[in-house]
Amino acid sequence: MARILITSAIPYINGIKHLGNLVGSQLPADLYARYMRARGHEVLFLCATDEHGTPAELAAAKTGEPVAEYCARMHGVQAELARGFRLSFDHFGRSSSPQNHRLTQYFAGRLAENGYIEEVTEKQIYSNADKRFLPDRYIEGTCPNCGYDKARGDQCENCTKQLDPTDLIEPRSAISGSTDLEVRETKHLYLRQSLMKDELAAWIDSKTDWPILTTSIARKWLNDGDGLQDRGITRDLDWGIPVKRGEEDWPGMEGKVFYVWFDAPIEYIAAAAEWAEAQGRPDADWRRWWRTDEGAADVRYVQFMGKDNVPFHTLSFPATIMGSRDPWKLVDYIKSFNYLNYDGGQFSTSQGRGVFMDQALAILPSDYWRWWLLSHAPEHSDSEFTWENFQASVNKDLADVLGNFVSRVTKFCRAKFGEVVPEGGSPGDRETELTDELYIRLRAYQAHMEAIEIRKAAGELRAIWVAGNEYLQAAAPWTAIKTEPETAAMQIRFSLNLIRLYAVLSAPFIPDASAALLKALDSGDDWPEDLPAALNRLAPGHAFATPDILFRKITDEEREGWQAQFAGARH
Repeated sequence: MARILITSAIPYINGIKHLGNLVGSQLPADLYARYMRARGHEVLFLCATDEHGTPAELAAAKTGEPVAEYCARMHGVQAELARGFRLSFDHFGRSSSPQNHRLTQYFAGRLAENGYIEEVTEKQIYSNADKRFLPDRYIEGTCPNCGYDKARGDQCENCTKQLDPTDLIEPRSAISGSTDLEVRETKHLYLRQSLMKDELAAWIDSKTDWPILTTSIARKWLNDGDGLQDRGITRDLDWGIPVKRGEEDWPGMEGKVFYVWFDAPIEYIAAAAEWAEAQGRPDADWRRWWRTDEGAADVRYVQFMGKDNVPFHTLSFPATIMGSRDPWKLVDYIKSFNYLNYDGGQFSTSQGRGVFMDQALAILPSDYWRWWLLSHAPEHSDSEFTWENFQASVNKDLADVLGNFVSRVTKFCRAKFGEVVPEGGSPGDRETELTDELYIRLRAYQAHMEAIEIRKAAGELRAIWVAGNEYLQAAAPWTAIKTEPETAAMQIRFSLNLIRLYAVLSAPFIPDASAALLKALDSGDDWPEDLPAALNRLAPGHAFATPDILFRKITDEEREGWQAQFAGARH
C-alpha cells in the first residue's frame, strides 16, 4: 500500500468557478484520488479556497459585505458545489485559517534567517482618490501586448502576458475608476528566488517523468530574458496574513500583509493541519504527510493545476520550501492542464462567459459533466466545449453504450428469469475471448490511470463498455433462450457480472451511476485484481434490483435552449 498526497490548485474565493476551472485542477485530482483509494492506497486529498489578495477585497466591495464575511459565505458556496460534483476531498480548507497564518509567518521567518528575504524600497501606484497604494489587481488599463482594455496590473486575462502596473496604457483604479494616480515609494519584502536558480533547475531537470507542459513552462521562467527574478511577497493591503518574522513583529512592515501568491501554496500544508484538527487528530497525523523527518519520506505527492499556475508551483513554492532548509515534502509530480475554451472563445470568470458549476448542476447531474470533462481533458493542447459535442458524447457514451447495456441485460433477466442471477450453462469460447480482451484493456486502463493519462484512460474505459455491447449483440440471449435456455442463462449471468465490473471500473469517472449500479446489484466495490473471479462474483441465485435508467439522452431542443441560454455573459 502506497501513501499518496494529492492537492489541486486552490480556487479563488471571488465567485463560482466555471467548468474550465473545474477540469483544470479539482476534477482530475478527484479522479486520481478515487482511483488510488479503490486500489487500496492511503490517500490524503486536500484543497481549499484562496481567500486573500485583491480579488477577495474587490468581490466583497461589490456585494457590500465585510471581506471576512464574504469569504466565509463563499467558502460555504464553493464547498457545496464541490460536494455537488462529488469531489472527494479529505478536507476543503481556507487560506485564511489560523494554521495558514502561523505556517506562512513561520516560513517567512525561516527564509529570512537563511538569507532568502530582502527588504526592497520600490515604486508603486498610489491612488489619490482612494487614498491608498493600489496592488497590481486594483489597477486596470489597456494591455500593451494585445490591446485588451480590461487588462489587470499583474496579467492580461486575454493574452495571459505577465504585466507590471506601469506597463498598462491609460491605467485607472479598479476601485473608483479614477485616473488620478501617481508613483510613490514603499518598502516590501522580496523572496530571493534568483539565489536558488541553480538548485531549482537541478531539481526540475531531475523530474524526467513530468509532462512537457509543466517542465517547459518552468524552464521558460528560469531561463528566458534575465532569468528567474526575485519576487515581492508583501502587499499594502488590509486583508491578508500580517507580515511577521515567525512569531515576532517585522520592523518596517507594520500594516502590510503577505502577498497572496506567497501564502496560498503554503495553505496546502495548512489544510492538512486543519484536517487533523477537524478530525480531532494529533499534529503528528498531518506532519507525517509533510515532514520527511516525521514519516513523509515514503509519501508520493501529486499536484494538479492549470498551466497558468505552473510557475508558482515549480519555482516560487519550491523555493519557499527549499529556502526554509527544513525537511518539508517537495512535490513528486505536477499534472498540468491547458485551457478548456467555450464555444469559440474563452471561459471567463470576470466576464461571466461559459457554463459555471452551479448552472451545470441545475441542468444535469454531475456524472454527465464529469464524464464529458474528463474524457475531453485539455492535457496536451487546449480543448473546446461545444454543446453539440457534449450532447453527442452523453448520448453515445453514457446513454447508448453504458446505459443501454445495463438496461437490456437487467430488463431481459427480469422478464425471463426474475430479478435473480440465473443458473445453468457454462461459459464458452465467446466468453473466454471477451475475458482475454478485458484483461488486456483492464491493464491498459490501470496503466493510464496510474500515469494520469486521463483521456487515454477514458478511451480505454469506453472501449471496455463497448466490448460488453458487442458481446451481447453477438451472443443474442433473446434468440438463444428459444432453443438453448441454459446458454441464455449463462450469457445473462456473465453480462450481469460485466455490469458489476463496469460499476467498479467507472466509479472514479461517474461515481453516482456506479454507486447506483452496485446498490442495485447488492454488491461490494472491491477492485478486480483477479478478473476471472470478478466475472463470477455474482453467483447464481444472487438477487438484484433492476436499476432505473442510468443516463437519459439530451434532446436537440434542450441543446438549442442551452446554447441560447449561455450565449452571453452571466448576469
